[in-house]
Amino acid sequence: MKLSILDQAPISVGKTPRDALVASLNLAQTAEKLGYVRYWIAEHHDFPALACPAPEVMLSYIGAQTSKIRIGSGAVLLPHYKPFKIAETYNLLATLFPGRIDLGIGRAPGGSAEATMALSDNYLEGVKKIPEATKELVQFLRNHFPSDHMYSKVSASPLPAIAPVPWILGTSEKSAILAAENGTPYAFGHFMSEKDGASIIKKYEENFQANEKLEQPQSILCVSAICADTTEKAEELALSNALWKIQLNNGKGRAGIPSIEEARQYSFIQDEKNKLSRKTIIGNPKEVKEELLTLQTQYKVNEMMIVTITHRYEDRARSYELIAEAFSN
Repeated sequence: MKLSILDQAPISVGKTPRDALVASLNLAQTAEKLGYVRYWIAEHHDFPALACPAPEVMLSYIGAQTSKIRIGSGAVLLPHYKPFKIAETYNLLATLFPGRIDLGIGRAPGGSAEATMALSDNYLEGVKKIPEATKELVQFLRNHFPSDHMYSKVSASPLPAIAPVPWILGTSEKSAILAAENGTPYAFGHFMSEKDGASIIKKYEENFQANEKLEQPQSILCVSAICADTTEKAEELALSNALWKIQLNNGKGRAGIPSIEEARQYSFIQDEKNKLSRKTIIGNPKEVKEELLTLQTQYKVNEMMIVTITHRYEDRARSYELIAEAFSN
C-alpha cells in the first residue's frame, strides 16, 4: 500500500506560525526520506491554529528543498478563485518542479463566514458554479478547449512538460461524481466525514470517464492517525488533538494545539473521547498498520493519505516514521 501525507500546518501552544511552517518543511523532507509518495498541504483562512492560507507559496518553498516526493494542495478552495489563475500558478510550479505537482481541488470555505466574505465577493455563488469551474480548470491544465470556445486561444502559461495532476477532494457523492465526470483522481476525506465512504468511492469508479491523462480511476483515502512506540504513548499524544477539537467547538482553539500537560488536566467525558477514536486511528505501529489495512480492504484503495496532529512536532514526525517502518516490514 502507498502512503502519503496531508499536512494542515498546525500551530502548537507556545509556538509561532513560522515555527509551524518550518515544521511543515521538515515534515515534507522527512516524508521524502521515509518513502512517502506525496505530501499535500491544506488551505485555511484565519482558522484557529492552522498556519497556511496559501498552499502555492508553501509548495514553492518545499519544492525547492526536496527533490522527488510529489507535492500538492489539499486543497485549493476553488469557489474563491478563477480557474485560469489557479492553472497559471500550478503550471508555474510544475515548470519549476517537473513531474511532482498535484493540484487538489475543494469546495469548502476554509474559514469563518467573515473570513470568507473578506476573501471572495460571493462564495455561495462560487459553490454553485463548481461543476463549470472544475471543468474549465481541468481544460486549462490540459490545454484543451474546443476550437469554438472563447478560451481556445488562451494558455495558462508557462506550459510545463508534465502538467499538474488535478485531484478532486471531497466527502460526498457529489464530489465523487464531479471527479468521475472530469476524469480526475479522487481523494475521500474519511477523517472528516460520517458518510459511507466505501459506497462513495465505488460510485466514483462506476462513473469514471477515461481520458488520455487517466485511463483508470484512481482513489486516495485520507485518514487521521497518531502512532507511537506504545499504545499508551499514542493515547497520551492524542489527548492534545482531542482537547483542541473541543476548544474549537467552544470557540477557544485559537491559542494553538494544547500541550499534553494541559490535556491531562482537562476532565474529558467519555463521549468526547469516543468521538475522537471514531475518526482517528490511535495505537502502536502494529495496531495502526492493522487498522489501515482493514480500511484498505473496506474501501478497496491502494493509497492512504495520513493527517497527524500532535502538540510536539517531533511526535508528529515520529508517528509518520513508525507507520512507514511498519509498512516496510
